[in-house]
Amino acid sequence: MIKLNRAIQIALLVTLLFVIVFLYSKVSHLFTSFFSLIQIIFVPILLAAFFFYLLRPVIGFMMKYRIKRIVSILLVFLVFSAIVVWFVLAMLPMLQRQFISLIENAPHFFDTIGKQINELLENETIKSIFPAADFDWSTVSNYINKGLSSVNAYIGSLVSFVSNFTIVLFITPIILFFLLKEGEKLPARIVNGTPNRFKDDVKEMLGDFDKVLSNFIVGRVLVNLALGVLMYIGFVIIDLPYALLLTTIAVFANFIPFVGAILSSVPIVIVALVDSPSKAIWSLVIILAAQQIQDNLIAPYIFGKQLNIHPLTTIILVLGAGKMGGIIAMIIVIPAYLILKVIAIKVYQLFMKEKWEKL
Repeated sequence: MIKLNRAIQIALLVTLLFVIVFLYSKVSHLFTSFFSLIQIIFVPILLAAFFFYLLRPVIGFMMKYRIKRIVSILLVFLVFSAIVVWFVLAMLPMLQRQFISLIENAPHFFDTIGKQINELLENETIKSIFPAADFDWSTVSNYINKGLSSVNAYIGSLVSFVSNFTIVLFITPIILFFLLKEGEKLPARIVNGTPNRFKDDVKEMLGDFDKVLSNFIVGRVLVNLALGVLMYIGFVIIDLPYALLLTTIAVFANFIPFVGAILSSVPIVIVALVDSPSKAIWSLVIILAAQQIQDNLIAPYIFGKQLNIHPLTTIILVLGAGKMGGIIAMIIVIPAYLILKVIAIKVYQLFMKEKWEKL
């Protein structure tokens, strides 16, 4: 009888979930404005949390020398503002010039690539490998057009993001200031609000959250910076055009595991191919070498065994997140997975481990 009741409960729960999904599909348009508002608020919170974990060790270091927290925060904000101003005055104009030049020369790039493809078609070796009767080169053009359409859609999403940049720029420092000032007290407040039976477990779980996020964010920034240095040195050696801009794009894109490295490689190889096929090959060699050094030497040294995630799991998570939530979801899916993993382990230890071991 108990098993029957449990089966009925599960069936009712599944039915309720299907009903909720069905109703949402009928009225989803009503939530568009609400989700847009949530997204505008969500981005500053994510950025504030990101910089919180980057700057918190600096605040802690300063407090060891008996500098008050509020003074430490203000000093860090002052130094960080100086770095931003230096970047805007020194680096941003160079990146802007390279970006404008890249956009203006984009038609020339694709014309040059088209000519190189036509030259390859006339090559006797290529003809022997891909006979014209057996291989339709028009499919290559179709794939290029689809790729350009995807790039246009991506640029459109960037324009939408930039339109909200003013709001993000205004809200993020405010949230960051209060996180640095009051963030250390938040776990204690959460623990105080939980039942006495679970206080120790919740405290331990929050500590695990903090450790996972701190290690991931700080480690990812260090790894990406190391990757950027390696790639930029290689691009300068082969005299790749727009080396600084393409390296900057690669560093930011690498925050998206696996997919980011592939996406950032496409414009690099295209720009190099316009210059010469040999430079395209060398640029690809530099990308692969830098990625191998990052994955096999730098990342294991920084992360150790803390991010024990199978590569297949990472690929599935990133692709699924991209389908459901776009670029932002692809960036946050790994730390979200790590947090959910901590929760699942703690729930298992508290409520299921003893029963499972008795089976």
